[in-house]
Amino acid sequence: MELSKLTGEVISLAKEVGKFIRAEALVFDRDNVEYKGLHDMVSYVDKTAEIRLVKGLSALLPEAGFVTEEKTSSKKGEKYNWIIDPLDGTTNFIHGVPTFSVSIALQCDEELVLGVVYEINRDECFSAWKNGGAYLNNKRISVSKAPAIENTLLATGFPFYEFADMEPYLNVLRVLMQKCHGIRRIGSAAIDLAYVASGRFDGYFEYNLNSYDVAAGIVLVREAGGHIFDFKGGDQCILRREIIATNGHISEEFVNIIKQYFN
Repeated sequence: MELSKLTGEVISLAKEVGKFIRAEALVFDRDNVEYKGLHDMVSYVDKTAEIRLVKGLSALLPEAGFVTEEKTSSKKGEKYNWIIDPLDGTTNFIHGVPTFSVSIALQCDEELVLGVVYEINRDECFSAWKNGGAYLNNKRISVSKAPAIENTLLATGFPFYEFADMEPYLNVLRVLMQKCHGIRRIGSAAIDLAYVASGRFDGYFEYNLNSYDVAAGIVLVREAGGHIFDFKGGDQCILRREIIATNGHISEEFVNIIKQYFN
């Protein structure tokens, strides 16, 4: 399989679906919202976008299965599986905040080998494939060179369910706020990771995440020269549903701060 060619085709599909989402954002009525949980919302836009992605990706790689947020496909592939979030940042979309993305990753034998994140309203498409580097609109990108936490702009995501770990989370925030240049909360894990890959953010952490929230971004960060960890400093971020992404230079300091409170 030629991953570079496949990535180009996935980029085209992500932009096509992104165009649909962008158009719907102009006319979307907040009354057209369903609740999967107290703070977990979904719209017809999410579902329609996912159906289009599944159809397009199936045409590109017929033998592949899917892991999807809205569960429009239950097909499981023996070797290949697409991991997709058709609209990462649904809450932003519903409230008219223009920061959301399409996130697509390909897994081969349990290894993430391709990732595309399309930030729709900025028309910025981040892409990467195994051993191929990371790109923004086809231009090579890399993580930042910030050497320590005191030189960084960091990102996080606030939990919206399972609040049992709020105390350690707030303790980590308290420490980081006093050390770094600032902490941002965009509302799309895929974009957060893309921004780490492109050097806009120097590090990012969040918990209570699903594979489709982070899979594409993980490929981006790794191929851009960054590091990915779980909160114990290991490599089980998807299994443990928690993630730390860094530029590589701040890894030890950043991981140790989080481990101090979450262990």
